[in-house]
Amino acid sequence: MNRTVLGLGGTVVALAAVTGLATLWAPGEAAQSSGGATKAAYKPVERTTLVCPQPSTSDVAETTYTAVTPKGGPGKKGSASLRPAALVDPEQQGSGAGEGSKGDKDSKGDKDSKGGKNGDSGAGGEQQDGGAAGKPFLPLSTPGTPVTDDTSDPKAPALTGTADGPFAPGWTVQQTTTIGAGAGRGLHGTSCTAPDTSFWFPGASTAADRQDYVHLTNPDSDSAVVDLELYGKDGKLKSGQGSGEGITVPAHSTVPVLLSTLTAEPVTNVTLHVTARSGRVGAQVHASDTELGGDWLPPAAAPTPGVVLPGIPKDATSVRLAVFAPGGHDADLKVKLAGRSGLISPAGHETLHVKAGMVTTVDLKDLTRGEAGSLVLSPAEGGRKAPGIVAAARVLRGKGGKQESAFVPATAAVRKQATAADNGSSGSTLSLTAPEAGATVRVTASAGSGGGSPKTTTVTVKGRTTKAFTPPRPSGGKGTYAVTVEHLSGGPVYAARMLEREQSGLPAFTIQTLPDDGSTVAVPGSSQDLSVLNDD
Repeated sequence: MNRTVLGLGGTVVALAAVTGLATLWAPGEAAQSSGGATKAAYKPVERTTLVCPQPSTSDVAETTYTAVTPKGGPGKKGSASLRPAALVDPEQQGSGAGEGSKGDKDSKGDKDSKGGKNGDSGAGGEQQDGGAAGKPFLPLSTPGTPVTDDTSDPKAPALTGTADGPFAPGWTVQQTTTIGAGAGRGLHGTSCTAPDTSFWFPGASTAADRQDYVHLTNPDSDSAVVDLELYGKDGKLKSGQGSGEGITVPAHSTVPVLLSTLTAEPVTNVTLHVTARSGRVGAQVHASDTELGGDWLPPAAAPTPGVVLPGIPKDATSVRLAVFAPGGHDADLKVKLAGRSGLISPAGHETLHVKAGMVTTVDLKDLTRGEAGSLVLSPAEGGRKAPGIVAAARVLRGKGGKQESAFVPATAAVRKQATAADNGSSGSTLSLTAPEAGATVRVTASAGSGGGSPKTTTVTVKGRTTKAFTPPRPSGGKGTYAVTVEHLSGGPVYAARMLEREQSGLPAFTIQTLPDDGSTVAVPGSSQDLSVLNDD
């Protein structure tokens, strides 16, 4: 019997590799057992993996990327950068997923980008055999200082990458795309996400006026195999051209799948479940509407009995809520809006009954009525309580032919910190929600990508309310900057950031929820045996 002893650093790396972004709590904070004994300490992660989907295939799209690590972790050596992922047509994989790619099938980007700062997108390098080819993209040189790049290349690829050492804790990458005309015109934004094995997307659609693609991106060196399941108001949907089962995602590659090919008939409100039966992937849904613009639909938080959807803008003209209860248990929910003054119940929609395995939608119309807020769904007293639900809302701004859409999924609380990149001199709104007790947070604006100094303010959020405000800007800052929210004390806090830009009279906007960035990971206490047994 061989006995191998792992050091603390090795333990942290191993745990981070399993959990993707690792988890929660402040550095040095300790988890306690029920008896009060220290079971684990929480240390900064030493390695982080992120996945960014292919931004657009439109000839009139312009995409800006921003990367930042808010504060340095321990150590001096490290790096953070992304590399292109090869584009794969699912028809070539024999997956039965239908025609899923709108882009080039030769898995090569355009070397001569039309958009980068120096005439080169940086993300459009040539792909070889599905490998992580191409020069490093958005490499960071200093924690706390954002770097940016842009492209108008319709063949700009999906990206995968890692950060290690002092660049790993809280590494954040944002891609923001402006589409000038046609289906999906407006502002599309998303934060690059950690790979995982299960994702829920309530609020998706296979209707004729929508083109929803799920982008499956594999950052690892082995292939992943993925299953896609769609649910509607009557349960699991019948398969269409493709079954959605056994989709192979090769190493360092991305596979976009058109959801309407997976259903026998159009369905307006569906919930998509992405499951990796082997390996892991990053998954995001891109929604493009012929009349209402579009945006990225990020995965909702893992199923829990109650959820929070933060950051619904004050001038929302329509809010459509979609809720799904996985498993075999119905759910009876209270529906509340946490506004500036407290929790209120939307008239006529005080409660919601969600049947197990079926999508329930409700049109909440213009429920914010000039006051930004957050939806809070919780188990109703005396009603059925499901082990977990998932939820998302489609939000519209504008009227008539000048409407634009975005999505707000249920998100996890900011336990330690979360960061939103790509903030500019105007058009950014930060929303903080404390659905239970009041809380105190620290909000820090990083230095700008073109210079300047960080600026910090402390914000108190009253219990059961939402506080929406323009975040601080760096002193003397130029270029884009990041905003980091740190939970200091009090009850749980949920956060979201909205970017808005007027586009020929269109109120273009995008919303990113800010779950905890998983910048720390639990490791065994030093008094515990860190050895691993390996029997021959």
